[in-house]
Amino acid sequence: MQMDKIFLNGLKVEATIGVFEWERQIRQTLCVDLEIAADIGAAAEHDKLDNTVDYKRIAKYIQDFIATSEYQLIETLANDLAQALLSEFDIKWLRLCLNKAGAIRGAQGVGVSIERGSR
Repeated sequence: MQMDKIFLNGLKVEATIGVFEWERQIRQTLCVDLEIAADIGAAAEHDKLDNTVDYKRIAKYIQDFIATSEYQLIETLANDLAQALLSEFDIKWLRLCLNKAGAIRGAQGVGVSIERGSR
């Protein structure tokens, strides 16, 4: 069986995220990495966007979703975003990583990596 993946790495989005009062008053940068299971055979054969996942449309959806959200926990944001992507784009499986850069002094980032859907 063939398993193709389309990926989007390093998408930066400003968000209101965090449990502390000071975090609720500022925007913080989240970095998004996404892998999507996709059958790219038809796209490869016909060289047409209609035959594949439109990652530009997905990136815009992610940016809008995160920018307008006000979650306390990155875990909740990741879960809700993953569920929204699965239903909005008819995706069968995805891996989503959210990195809250600068959240811990001395660390490049902290965050979550989740998988949703079925392979």
